[in-house]
Amino acid sequence: MKENNIPKYSLQQSFAKGNHLIEMIVNDGTAFQKRKVNHLVPHRKDYYMFVLVRNGSSRHWIDTTPYTIKKNTLYISSPWQVQVKEQTEPLEGILLSFTEEFLNLDDDKTLRQLPVIQNPFNAHELSLQPQDFSFIEDLLLKMWVEYQTGSEWRNTMLLSYLRVLSIYSSRLYTEQISKSAGTNERKLLTDFKKLINEQFSTLHQVADYAPLLNKTAGYLNEVVKQQSGKTAIEHIHERILLEAKRKLLHTEFSIKEIAYDLGFEDVAYFTRFFKRLTEQTPAVFRQAIREMYK
Repeated sequence: MKENNIPKYSLQQSFAKGNHLIEMIVNDGTAFQKRKVNHLVPHRKDYYMFVLVRNGSSRHWIDTTPYTIKKNTLYISSPWQVQVKEQTEPLEGILLSFTEEFLNLDDDKTLRQLPVIQNPFNAHELSLQPQDFSFIEDLLLKMWVEYQTGSEWRNTMLLSYLRVLSIYSSRLYTEQISKSAGTNERKLLTDFKKLINEQFSTLHQVADYAPLLNKTAGYLNEVVKQQSGKTAIEHIHERILLEAKRKLLHTEFSIKEIAYDLGFEDVAYFTRFFKRLTEQTPAVFRQAIREMYK
């Protein structure tokens, strides 16, 4: 199947109601099956997911790796991963989903840098000791209570809970994934992503990054694709797009100013770049996202 034929589901498509920035399900084994989209075909989700499984079992694939869902386990899902379920067995647990736009509410941007969010090793499964499960379940249930309120600063409160959850989960990620995945190839991916974060506003091509990492562009792209499931240029474009969205939401800079700030000499090219990745012009995106946050 060609990559551009793989459907991508938004949070709005996946859930019947909610604010489409962050969604939660706490269920007894049936609610996971009532979501609106077909998960039995290969697809991507354009949002992040944490799924704490208390009980039940099913089987699905993430990219080229099969997983049998186990109880007392935390599953993480990143927007770039291709997913497909083999079966829809009932699961008991808690599901938390949130978008890039929700992460953009984090003013100091440290949340996005955590390993469990960046997921440099394309991981999916974190085993939990009893004390880990209890801590995460208690935190998610607190989030669930806040999620159901319409109180002032609700999103701020949920973002604070998400920060604690992500820090705690990142410790597990580091212990279980990073330390056991210390190959040269995975280190290259980590170094590449770090370099993108430092240089994305001035360096837009894979060939710009390769010599800084002492690699050829072809080798860099091959390793990055193998380790992350995305091409090197996709990583670069996603980081540029993320910063563009942040500036459109949080600043009053004109689109021309944002384009130049991100290294585009031609605002028309920036607009085409943005629309190709989002199916919206920067102006339409800015209006829509600000309406959503009102």
